[in-house]
Amino acid sequence: MSLVQNRIVVKVGTSSLTNDIGNTNLRSFDKLALVLSDVANMGYQVILVSSGAIAVGTSKMGLKTKPESMRMKQAAAAVGQCQNMFLYDKFFSEYGHTIAQILLNASDIEQEEKKENLTNTFEALLENGIIPIVNENDSVSYTEIESKDRLFGDNDMLSAVVAVLVRAEKLVIFSDIDGLYEADPRFNPQAKLIRRIDQIDESLYELAGGAGSRRGTGGMKTKLQAAELATRQGIDVTICNGKRPEALHDIVHGVPTGTLFAGKKIL
Repeated sequence: MSLVQNRIVVKVGTSSLTNDIGNTNLRSFDKLALVLSDVANMGYQVILVSSGAIAVGTSKMGLKTKPESMRMKQAAAAVGQCQNMFLYDKFFSEYGHTIAQILLNASDIEQEEKKENLTNTFEALLENGIIPIVNENDSVSYTEIESKDRLFGDNDMLSAVVAVLVRAEKLVIFSDIDGLYEADPRFNPQAKLIRRIDQIDESLYELAGGAGSRRGTGGMKTKLQAAELATRQGIDVTICNGKRPEALHDIVHGVPTGTLFAGKKIL
């Protein structure tokens, strides 16, 4: 698979878009739009995979806790997706860029005709300088919300699938942690960050631990799964802290940041 030079997929999680009490973090939306717009101005084609619909919808609906029933989760996703796109449109417009919304289900990737149509849509948007913003279609896709071993795992796997689909050169996963550590830094302050990984094996999954932040659902395990899928196709994957989206500048300039999973060379 030949990769498209200067094409980048960026994934941002729920914890990067909401604050400590679960409300929308406007500064994060603004900083993310600024950095991605700046990178696009450098000649890169950028695709954003964004989580956060259910969490933002929960806040927008005035609910005190994240809903537990499927119907309320889907309602919150519908409200939150609308709010997210409003904010993205507002901030990206301020930096001179047009965005587009793409909502996916697993069947859109698995069915060949849908997959081809989806690829054509991405290409048309990117050719016209538009930044696609992708999310899993939680308001109708109950299987992705409900399943414990979901295909897209809080959009970590979705971002890898999208990166492979559009033949991106790089995948950047913004997390609530600086990258993959030798041990869990929450319990071991002396744990060292692993800067580069050339092979993903079982020992790495043992380091990954459990779930992520309380507002998101994806932990380091789903990020490793995403990295494994993408690197097999030659795509470089970087996991770094979403509280500092300007790290993307370092990544495009080849400056080490976070944890780099080197893409395998495709012969």
